Amino acid sequence: MSRDSGARRRWGRHLERGFLLILASCSQLPPTSSVAIPPIPASEARLWFYRDGGPYETQASPYLRLNGRVTGISEPDGTFYRDVAPRHYVVTVDSYLDSYVDQFASIDLAAGQEAYVKVLSMRRDKASGETGFARDIFFTRIIPADTARAEAAPRRFYGAS
Repeated sequence: MSRDSGARRRWGRHLERGFLLILASCSQLPPTSSVAIPPIPASEARLWFYRDGGPYETQASPYLRLNGRVTGISEPDGTFYRDVAPRHYVVTVDSYLDSYVDQFASIDLAAGQEAYVKVLSMRRDKASGETGFARDIFFTRIIPADTARAEAAPRRFYGAS
């Protein structure tokens, strides 16, 4: 056995150990139900955002916007919340088309109020003149709190502001 082959084997073992350490440190985000969520600050409202995941859902991660300003990223099978000032909000998500009637949710929030916004998606197959691909179209909907809490609980928790 040559010195070179022994050195290659040792180097390979070091790479393997490093790879295993990286794998061990990469863990899934916890489900929302397992995270301790603080109370809503007295002078603010809380908006939750969540989205389904799965094989039939797009894997795109578009920006979510409140009144046109980016507030987060919509991740497949993910949940996050933002504590916001009480007022009127239009909740949009970047989408290939922004022209459907009632495509985006609108809500008035009061101090201490909590509301849930679900991001929905669909695929639009080739438009006229386009070939070979589909486009992602996103929608936002206000979901009743009882329904939304149950739907958001098992999703990955991406944090808060």
